[in-house]
Amino acid sequence: MSVFPDDATDLTRLLVVADLARSVAWYRDVLRAEVVGEYGGTSAVLRLVGSWLLLVTGGEPTADKPTLTMVAPDDPDRAAAELIVAVPDCRAAHAELVARGAAFLAEPVEYAWEIRAFFRDPDGHLFEISQRKHEAAPPAG
Repeated sequence: MSVFPDDATDLTRLLVVADLARSVAWYRDVLRAEVVGEYGGTSAVLRLVGSWLLLVTGGEPTADKPTLTMVAPDDPDRAAAELIVAVPDCRAAHAELVARGAAFLAEPVEYAWEIRAFFRDPDGHLFEISQRKHEAAPPAG
């Protein structure tokens, strides 16, 4: 038996934010994430769609990551990662999130395999809501 990943218990997504209070409020009020705890004004743990989010304000290298500086995204139009949430009705989820203050990049777009729409958190972290269809598979590549 393997210790990893067999004995692992959770997967947490860490997001570096510029203003912790602003981000906690946005995740709580717009996405309805559960705030599990806040620590020292520099980090907060949230639960969202059965997953953990750790919001941190970033910082300089440490002994366990000696060459890594944690920073919030500097250009919201460039993304290296996103969080995708599967929803049963993309258009309804879009309308609900807009009413709560989410700013989408465009209206939901329908493809043969899904309906999806993208939005960002206050720091530019990218989110996608996706309604999967079963009649066609996404294009390869």
